[in-house]
Amino acid sequence: MGEVITFTSGKGGVGKTTTTANVGVGLSQLDKKVVLIDTDIGLRNLDVVMGLENRIMYNLVDVLTGRCRMKQALIRDKRFPNLYIIPSACIKEHTKLSKAQMIHLIEELKTEYDYILIDSPAGIDDGFELAVCGADHVVVVTTPQVAAVHDADCVLRILKRNPAIRTSLLINAYHEQMAKEGNMLRIEDVTGLLETELLGVVVEDSEIIISQNHGEPVYGKRGKAEFCYENICKRLTGEEIPLLEEKRKKNHLRFFLNLKTPGRREMI
Repeated sequence: MGEVITFTSGKGGVGKTTTTANVGVGLSQLDKKVVLIDTDIGLRNLDVVMGLENRIMYNLVDVLTGRCRMKQALIRDKRFPNLYIIPSACIKEHTKLSKAQMIHLIEELKTEYDYILIDSPAGIDDGFELAVCGADHVVVVTTPQVAAVHDADCVLRILKRNPAIRTSLLINAYHEQMAKEGNMLRIEDVTGLLETELLGVVVEDSEIIISQNHGEPVYGKRGKAEFCYENICKRLTGEEIPLLEEKRKKNHLRFFLNLKTPGRREMI
């Protein structure tokens, strides 16, 4: 049976869709059969990031409302034979979708795929509920910015009400020099505030923007971000990846927060 992983956040623009796309590619490169599902109805982007927008015939709303079969909505990425996508619908109004419909689809997919990765809309409304209802593991994505971390904390508090769901944290757009200069939250600052397992960190990399604009993942570019995604994918499959040791020290979050957080063992 496949594993269902939802990528979510409180704040928009932190890189959920880019993360879903690149983790999906990375897992497929590890010989895993993967399907990506975009649940951001009305503002779909996953198909655009993957460069598959011109191949859409049916979408998630069509599947959940019975207008088509699941296999009719699946798009296989010809560049990565093990990777498929179910796009979202780009509509303003739609029939209210139930969690029971979504769970039924997920259970069907779990019999055929090793990983079902769900790209959640930002926030904690109905779209969020739909995205996490069948998840085994929810990865909360944030950037090392105060507003994003605050919203990530709100999401984690909601998720922790259900002890059956495993949660972890992924930090995007990390810039080490800015963190050293006190102009960005450090990794240990973020993990100290968001008390959950750290899955990985994706460093700031211009290749992410370039790849997005060309409808491609970062794989094959051999940049810094690709290395980060590779480590994240290996951790998801259970491989032991060494952690980077942070020096133990106490730090005031300068003008960001008036809190002390201990240094801790981190990973990139």
